[in-house]
Amino acid sequence: MVHVLSSRTLVRPTDPERSRAFYGGQLGLAVYREFGEGPERGTVYFLGGGFLELSGRSETPLAPSVRLWLQVPDAAAAHDELLAEGVEIVRAPVREPWGLIELWIADPDGIPVVLVETPADHPLRYRPGI
Repeated sequence: MVHVLSSRTLVRPTDPERSRAFYGGQLGLAVYREFGEGPERGTVYFLGGGFLELSGRSETPLAPSVRLWLQVPDAAAAHDELLAEGVEIVRAPVREPWGLIELWIADPDGIPVVLVETPADHPLRYRPGI
């Protein structure tokens, strides 16, 4: 069995500066570390219990099956904050049939980013009888 100490999601953006402006500026993710120099430098952001690393460059965007799932305390507040930052909203917050509230956006390369609120009455937070 593999003993995992840490993890991160690596993204190879088509335009690293534009992606840094999105994740660090518009989304406001805090920088964990940077490495290298200039526009091709790598940037690692805190991502809740993990990390998101932008490094290298890709000639083409990632496949559409890749998505980032970010839990937020309040999807409606995140919606308003993102609008104020000029982020294009793909879909406003909606309570899904499975009970989570999801807000959909996309990064500059079209990678879907789902911001998820777990309501107080959802089984992930509340378990009757326990």
